[in-house]
Amino acid sequence: MNSASPTTNTPLAPSRCTCAGLLALLLAFAFGLAAQTPQNAQQRDLRVEKDVPIEAEDIAGNKFVIPRSYALVIGVGHYPNLEGSFQLEFAEKDAESIYSALISPEGGNFRAENVKRLVGKDATLENIRRELEEWLPSVAQPEDRVLIYFAGHGFLYQGAGYLAPHDFRMEDPSKFGYPMQSLGEVIGGKINARWKVLLTDSCHSGVIAPEDSAQLNSRLVNLSSSLFSLTASRDRERSFESPDWGGGHGVFTYYVVKGLEGLADENTDSIVTADELAEYVRRNVREATGGEQNPTADRSSFDKEMLLAYIPSNKALGSAPAPKFGTLVFETNRDGVEVFLNNKSVGVVNKDEPLRLPGLPPGMHTVKAVKMGFEPDGPREEVVYPGQEKTVTIKIVIPRRRNRAAVDKFESGLEKYNRGYAKNYQSAVVDFQQALALDPKYSQAALYLARTYNALYDQDKARRFFQKAIEIDPDYMEARASFAGMLLDTGDLDESIRQLNLVTQRDKANGMAWYLQAQAYCRKEMFREGIASAKRAIDLTPENGEAHFWLAESQRLAGSYQDAVDSYQHYLRLSDFNSKLAGNLNYYVLGFLAGMGKKKRASQQDIWKDLRSLAWFGICDSGRKLNKYGEAIEACREALRYDSEDPYTHYVLGLSYAHQANAQNDRSLCPPAIRHFETMLDINPDLEQADFARKNLTALRQACGSAAP
Repeated sequence: MNSASPTTNTPLAPSRCTCAGLLALLLAFAFGLAAQTPQNAQQRDLRVEKDVPIEAEDIAGNKFVIPRSYALVIGVGHYPNLEGSFQLEFAEKDAESIYSALISPEGGNFRAENVKRLVGKDATLENIRRELEEWLPSVAQPEDRVLIYFAGHGFLYQGAGYLAPHDFRMEDPSKFGYPMQSLGEVIGGKINARWKVLLTDSCHSGVIAPEDSAQLNSRLVNLSSSLFSLTASRDRERSFESPDWGGGHGVFTYYVVKGLEGLADENTDSIVTADELAEYVRRNVREATGGEQNPTADRSSFDKEMLLAYIPSNKALGSAPAPKFGTLVFETNRDGVEVFLNNKSVGVVNKDEPLRLPGLPPGMHTVKAVKMGFEPDGPREEVVYPGQEKTVTIKIVIPRRRNRAAVDKFESGLEKYNRGYAKNYQSAVVDFQQALALDPKYSQAALYLARTYNALYDQDKARRFFQKAIEIDPDYMEARASFAGMLLDTGDLDESIRQLNLVTQRDKANGMAWYLQAQAYCRKEMFREGIASAKRAIDLTPENGEAHFWLAESQRLAGSYQDAVDSYQHYLRLSDFNSKLAGNLNYYVLGFLAGMGKKKRASQQDIWKDLRSLAWFGICDSGRKLNKYGEAIEACREALRYDSEDPYTHYVLGLSYAHQANAQNDRSLCPPAIRHFETMLDINPDLEQADFARKNLTALRQACGSAAP
């Protein structure tokens, strides 16, 4: 190295060649572990979620298992290379609705990270091929359940069928389409799963010739004898889409979603089987289209008891409904009114746009309509008659008036809450409680009471009052997003994603929800989705520092290190309270939702320090991956200025010094490398990285000889 050559009386000092070899061995240990460090750092002190089959029971108390499940959901509405007649209005919305039904605990019961979405411009041929031919075969096991959904166009070309991705071109479908033969080979031969489901809503708008449609559908149905394949239409038919079905859907997908949500559970045993879904969808689509569209499934080719959805709430419904379904049509005097049917949100109705809900089982149904700031209409009972359509008129007329004393208490509590620190939070709790006691329908008071309890780490009470705020105003999207933020804190990532998915579908301009969704996806290791959500948040709220932070985290963990460095630096500029940008940050409302799992917050300023520490750590880790060891060392040292006791930062700093020593052949860098590994072990000797740190220390001391402390 750069120091003097060892003398004969220092036998333990290695030669230059030996030192380099030992350092290479050291770095082999380090590289194998460091890639895991960020994820472990984020999820410390959080509940570990295990992807295992779910145990459940039916209405009779019989135990059964919902298998581990994987799904690929594809929706293409806009085709940039096709003419206007080929564009679809609701295919992408259909895909999002299927996704929501699959991840719901009152539905498919799929884990969010096990459902891949390719919607719109993401549904390219390359992406479809990768997820179908690589991802699904790599994850599915013999006892698992796999579902594939496609909404978009299908085409026949030279006797072969093709699904049309976003980048499809008509001049050569064999080159730009996904072959159904390949789909059959993947499902039948490459995916090894107990249950396989294919749902296809294609042949839209009558643009396919009848003879082509016949061959196309026959190919979809007969892909595999072990598959439940349900197609939108049969030979020589087109597949319809219209605003008349649930505010805008393909009629096939509308009934598939309703079926998975429980309406196909004809015997109300809480289980929707493949046979039940096929019968429900086929009967209702046929009736809804006057027989012009008939979904098709080969009834002899699948296990009729195949479990597609589990609906625990159906246990309370009693006997099975009559086979003839009815329709409710909701009309209202105001825009943006959310309708709940049997305590489930079924859509939004506007003054000039009625909401039509066909396919409802006959009998009594509970209806409630809500709009923020007004007294709700309902709950009340409405009867659905077999085979009939009934109009339900909603009146949202009475503004919700606040008790003046309650408002005063709320504003007093808000002032204290915004000051931060535990003492102020405790005083704010008293004010918010009094405001809610004076006005039990004061949803904002319930929300801020929940937020304050969350800041005080009383998360049981926080959960209760988040749920209270949503119960008072079910369309209170801010409350749902904040609740999702708390769920991130507690590690309930699946429920957080469900809440955020609802918010981002209902309120696409909610920047807070998009950045929280980015965090949830990142922590689920769904980095592509995390990047997309973070970028959406940044488009909506460019000065939201946390959105840039979670974009950086997702980029780093996805391997885009230079992009990550740029995003971390953008976050650091935005979160510099000494800069002119500080006044534009809404930290005192959003900061405690960061969800990093640390347990030392005496105030929301601690969150600011935690995030800045983690941002510098991210720059350090990315710099090391880019072989920019000097920059990595400086960044990790900055991270320690904000959190000197973080073992992960000491660990990566030790790695960076060791890399730099090797790269520069500089033995003088051994002592700081050794010191930071030792500090990491002093802080927490039980971390997974601790064993690697000990091996690194041994290698460093042997390699550095007299330079080691």
